[in-house]
Amino acid sequence: MSRHVFEHLAETVANEQVETCFALLGDANMNWATALAGLGTSMVYVRHEHCAVAAATAYARKSGRIGVATVTCGPGLTQVLTALPAAVRAGIPLVIFAGEAPLGAAWYNQAIDQAPFVEATGASYHSLHHVARMPAAIRDAFVEARETRRPVVVGVPFDLQGQIAPETLKQPVPSRDLAPRPAPMPPHPADVAVACDLIAGARRIVVLGGLGAEASGAAGACRALAEHIGAVVTTSLPARGIFHGDVFDMGVCGGFSSTFARACFAESDLLIAVGCSLTQHNMDKGKLFPKARVLQIDTAMRAMNQGLAVATDHLRGDAKLSVEALLDRLPPQAGWRTEAMARRIAGAPSDTCSFPPEAGLLDPRDVVSALDAALPGDWQMVNSSGHCSFYFAHMRRPFEKFLTIREFGAIGNGTSYAMGVAAARPGETVVLLDGDGSLLMHVQELETMRRHGLNIVVCVLNDGAYGSEIHKLRDEGLSTEGAVFGHVDLGAIARGFGGEGARVDDLSALPDLVAGYRGGLAVWDFPISDKVANPVVRRAHPGGHIGTEHPVDITELL
Repeated sequence: MSRHVFEHLAETVANEQVETCFALLGDANMNWATALAGLGTSMVYVRHEHCAVAAATAYARKSGRIGVATVTCGPGLTQVLTALPAAVRAGIPLVIFAGEAPLGAAWYNQAIDQAPFVEATGASYHSLHHVARMPAAIRDAFVEARETRRPVVVGVPFDLQGQIAPETLKQPVPSRDLAPRPAPMPPHPADVAVACDLIAGARRIVVLGGLGAEASGAAGACRALAEHIGAVVTTSLPARGIFHGDVFDMGVCGGFSSTFARACFAESDLLIAVGCSLTQHNMDKGKLFPKARVLQIDTAMRAMNQGLAVATDHLRGDAKLSVEALLDRLPPQAGWRTEAMARRIAGAPSDTCSFPPEAGLLDPRDVVSALDAALPGDWQMVNSSGHCSFYFAHMRRPFEKFLTIREFGAIGNGTSYAMGVAAARPGETVVLLDGDGSLLMHVQELETMRRHGLNIVVCVLNDGAYGSEIHKLRDEGLSTEGAVFGHVDLGAIARGFGGEGARVDDLSALPDLVAGYRGGLAVWDFPISDKVANPVVRRAHPGGHIGTEHPVDITELL
C-alpha cells in the first residue's frame, strides 16, 4: 500500500519514542503532525509558534527527554526566534520539525531563507531536500540534539512531504541505539591531591552545586563533603533546591543571592563549584566572592566563560566521583558550621530592604512567603523571568518540584514553560509564578491550558507595569509612562477563557483558595506595589526606589 513521505517521516519521529509534541499547524507541517498524532504521540496544540518551542524546552528539562515541536514555514518559523536562543543558552536538546516552501512553486508568499534565522540564534538548521535521505536525516537530528544539547531544526518542503514515497524508503536505526554510554570519568589522583591541599588550607568554604552535580547524582556527596569540611552550600539558579532541607543551605548563588548570603560569600576564602558553569549571573559579574579562590570541578575545563576568568583552580572529572575522592582524603574541618550560622540562615529573609506600605497593594515578598506556606509541597512550581522572578527564586522547594529557565532573560515564556511541565508531569498540579507583563505577552495560552485540561494555577504578581523598567526609568529621572499600564483584572481574563480567576487582596484568604482548587486552569491575581524594587535592580539603579537598605552584620560568624 502506497504511503506519503510525510507518513514515513512521522514514523521516524515516533520510532524515537517521542511521547509529546507541541504544535501549531500550517500548510507545511499539518499533514506530518496529523500523521504523528495518529501514531500515538500526544499533541499539545498551542496558539502561538513561540509557545510550541518554549513548551518543548520546559518539557525537555523536566522529563529528561528530547523536546519536540513543530511549526510551519516562513512566519511560522520566524515566530520562534525568541524561544530558540533561550533553549540554546540553557543547553536544552530539541528537535523542531519545520516545513519549508514548496520547491516546485515558481513563487510562494511565505518563502524565506530559513537557515540564517535559525543559525543566528545558535541553533542548528538542516534543509531536507532529498527524499531518500530524509528519515536518516531526521534520526540524525535527534543524535545531534542529544550530543550538542541544543535545538536542531529540520526544514522539509511540503510538496516533497506530499509525494508518494518510494518503496525503497526505509526507517533508520533509532538514535537511542546509536548513543554511546560512557562510564563516568574519575579524577586524576594527582589533581585530587592538589585540590585537597587547597581545601585543607581554607577556613570559610562554600560548595556550589549546578545542574551537572544534579545530573551526576552528586548532590548527596556535595552535602557530605560540605558537612565534613564545615562548608555552607549554595546552588546555581537552574539547580536551586538540590540541597533542599540542609540547614546550611544558603539558597541561590549569584545576582539572586539573599542579602545574608551575599555578606557571607564576601568573606569566603574558597568556592568549590561542582558541575556548574561559572557565569555572569551566578558569579554576579565576578563580584560575589572577592576574597575566594575558586575550584571548579567539571568534565570540561574552561579558562573563560561569558567574558569571565573566574576559576583559579580546576579538577577534571565526574562531579560525584570527584567529590567522593575529595571526601575520602580530607581531614574534617569546623568552618562555617556552627549553631549560630544555622540560626542566621533559618531566619534570614531574601531581602532586608524596607519599603513604605502602599494602601490597597501588597508587598511582593509577603505574597511569596504566603504562597510558600500555603501551596502544597507536591505541586510543581515554574518560575518565569522578569522583576518578580527574584522573589520566587527564594521559595523553599526541592529541585524536582521547581523549574527555572531564564538564561536568555526573556519575559513571556512562563505560560509555555508551565504547559511543558504539565505535559511532562501529567495529572500533577503546576503553579506558574509570573508577572503581569510576562503573562499578558502570551495570555492566549490560557485557552490552551483550559482546552487540554492542564492543571495549572497561575499566580501573578501584578504591579500594573513592566517592573524592572519602571525602576530603571525612575533612577534615570525619566517618565515611566511607557512602562506603566495599570492593574488589569487578570482573574476576569481567565474566566473569559473558561477557567477560574480571583483577585487576592488579603493574603489570609490564600489557604482557603488553595483548599478550594479542584483542578484545571486558575489565575490568582495579587495586586502588588510597584514601589518595591528587588535587590538586583537596586544595585544597578540605586536611585530608582524609595526603600531603606539594612546591611547585614556577620561579625559574630567570622
